[in-house]
Amino acid sequence: MTAAADLVLKNAEVHTLAEPDETADALAIRDGEIVRVDKEYEVDFLVGIDTDVIDLDGRVVIPGFVDAHTHMESFGQYLVHADLSGAGSLDEALSTLREEADTGDDDREWVFGFGWDESDWPENRYLRRDDLDRISDDRPIAAIRVDMHLAALNSVALERLRDEMPDAEVRTADGEPTGVVVEDAVGPVREAVASDPAETRELLTAARDEAHELGVTGVHEKVRDSHAPRVYRELDREDELGLRVRIDYWSDHLDAVLETGLRTNHGSGMVRVGGIKSFTDGSLGGRTAKLSEPYADDPDETGQWVVDPEELRDLVERVDEEGFQLTVHAIGDEATRETVAAFEACEDPGGARHRVEHAELVDQDVLDRMAEAGIVASCQPNFLKWAGEEGLYQDRLGEERRRRSNAFRELLDAGVPLAFGSDCMPLDPLLGVHHAVNAPDERQQLSVTEAIRAYTRGSAYAAFDEDRLGTIEEGKLADLVALERSPWEHPDEIDDIDVTLTVVDGEVVHDARPQGW
Repeated sequence: MTAAADLVLKNAEVHTLAEPDETADALAIRDGEIVRVDKEYEVDFLVGIDTDVIDLDGRVVIPGFVDAHTHMESFGQYLVHADLSGAGSLDEALSTLREEADTGDDDREWVFGFGWDESDWPENRYLRRDDLDRISDDRPIAAIRVDMHLAALNSVALERLRDEMPDAEVRTADGEPTGVVVEDAVGPVREAVASDPAETRELLTAARDEAHELGVTGVHEKVRDSHAPRVYRELDREDELGLRVRIDYWSDHLDAVLETGLRTNHGSGMVRVGGIKSFTDGSLGGRTAKLSEPYADDPDETGQWVVDPEELRDLVERVDEEGFQLTVHAIGDEATRETVAAFEACEDPGGARHRVEHAELVDQDVLDRMAEAGIVASCQPNFLKWAGEEGLYQDRLGEERRRRSNAFRELLDAGVPLAFGSDCMPLDPLLGVHHAVNAPDERQQLSVTEAIRAYTRGSAYAAFDEDRLGTIEEGKLADLVALERSPWEHPDEIDDIDVTLTVVDGEVVHDARPQGW
């Protein structure tokens, strides 16, 4: 006799996201695994006296979102420090920082803000030292830009950290520091905000709870100089994690990773080792992404190497020979070209599923080479918020390059494995899906099914997880999301769709159903 299910979701529109995307009325879960996807009549046979049955009243069920590029600790800091992501102007950002300085934790000397984006402001300029000095001239203040490649510091913070910063990455005007620092100069700022294990746990659990509300059931987490790997494993051991975490370690941790015997894909059902993370260039917002032609708004600037091509090739060769997956940040067209060339020198880059993180600007010949080699494009569709006619890409890249940025349509049509994530800018899969479906150029546009697949099946594939995650099929793990409305029926309003239910490993971790439903 077939054992009863632990959980049944019925009266639903279940999209399997398999090939083809078949639909069903109901599904059943036992021991964290999907055991039946079928008509409601058939699934009812698995209902026992202890089965939890949820009637979804016609709501849409899809696989749980797997965010292929996150920084959960930094995302948690938005919730603990000043969140500047919603600031609509420079004055609003300063007001939020001033409120943090006046009402924040009295035991905390530093004033931190996260997530500002000047491209959304009427002033369209970076925060500067003189702006922050008006908030305090005796407490250090640091405001980290949304891309985390640039920060603004007041005079106190700059004086305290200046000796630790490379001169070339401290911006000046008339020979004096403006308070704007980029790339490696942001490192000392991140160290100043670094958390101890207890604080890290607070940040990660806050970020996890927010992720659940947004339908995120798994993340590919980029970590560096952090207690996060320890905290994730402690939460897993205590059965309190409720989120699948794939940890990608920064390349400067490679020796430690090797010494401890870690390997790509090793771990538990909830926490696994991912790849080794490196950089090539910086960001478009900071004008440090490496371009083959100058920036449209700065004809003397083509960006910079964070890791130069020769050093990258040496790193890729070593990491690949050790049997690790590589995840390499590359944004500008010159950076993506050098990254792909380094991967092509590997014996089997597609089998290793080496990944280009971001790939915001990719020339056609490089795109074709990625497809031929099987190199994964790990992209952030939410970045398309900057791709409009008056957006950041227009300012930095000009019309032609703006239109071919984030070319998801071309990547997918060429056969490049496509995985979607957010970079926590912000952590919101439905926002990303919305932008991909409603992108300004046809080279960027995906169908609803294609966009959701990139955030589910695509991310699972990028993590060697396609056999256990990414679709709703019998035998797959029960990581699921129920949506309040159908994105297929409301393609112009996907970013306004709420998540009703999030299920991880067969357990409901977020439930927004009306009380008494």
